[in-house]
Amino acid sequence: MKKLLSIILISVSLLVVINTPVLAGGGGDLTLAPVYDVQLNPISMREAESLVGKEGVYFFDVNTMELWAEGYIPGAVYFNVKNWKELLPKNKDAVMVFYCANTLCTSSAMAARETVKIGYTGVRHMSDGIYGWRLSGRPTEKP
Repeated sequence: MKKLLSIILISVSLLVVINTPVLAGGGGDLTLAPVYDVQLNPISMREAESLVGKEGVYFFDVNTMELWAEGYIPGAVYFNVKNWKELLPKNKDAVMVFYCANTLCTSSAMAARETVKIGYTGVRHMSDGIYGWRLSGRPTEKP
């Protein structure tokens, strides 16, 4: 009897887990994280800071105009424009660091992936973004 009760409890528990909404899918549908065909090359703030101002290194800020106006990494280029491809260097091996607001922001990751897709090889992604940069006390510029 004890064994039968345990089996029933396990079965009910599994049914509850299987039918519980997961993430944003709701209705018991499992919503999986997206799978990307381009893997990003991450860069730490420390490493990014060592590249600021170096010749042949480009920083691209993929934030909103309002966030850009509050300050950006010195020398960074505002990237959130329709003609973004015109901002890219001619050298497809140049080091390019993309960032946006913080680790929850996906704009810079999307921009970096699109840049890799068109043949650029030196693309790096700084997920800490401008908020991480500022909170760490690193310098910024304003337009």
